[in-house]
Amino acid sequence: MQISEVQVVPIKPNNGLVGFASCVIDGNLYVGSIGIFTRLQGGYRLTYPTKKTPSGNVGVVYPINKETSHAIESVILAKFEEVTNQYVRHDSPDTQ
Repeated sequence: MQISEVQVVPIKPNNGLVGFASCVIDGNLYVGSIGIFTRLQGGYRLTYPTKKTPSGNVGVVYPINKETSHAIESVILAKFEEVTNQYVRHDSPDTQ
């Protein structure tokens, strides 16, 4: 499985939500609105888009096995770390 065109947008933290991500899988499927949340014990977790219906939330798109979940998670979280580290470097007093 090829995961490409990964985009990450950090946001001001809100109830654990720290960013959104999108990616293209195998050059054929765009997946957007992936939430990036902090874990209480450290690190991050991803949430996938859902649709509210009268009977509850329905998953719109999500990995169906651990291997796929880990592959997507590792690529997105690596990009998230890269992007947030750029913000930290630009905001540090040493660069001003």
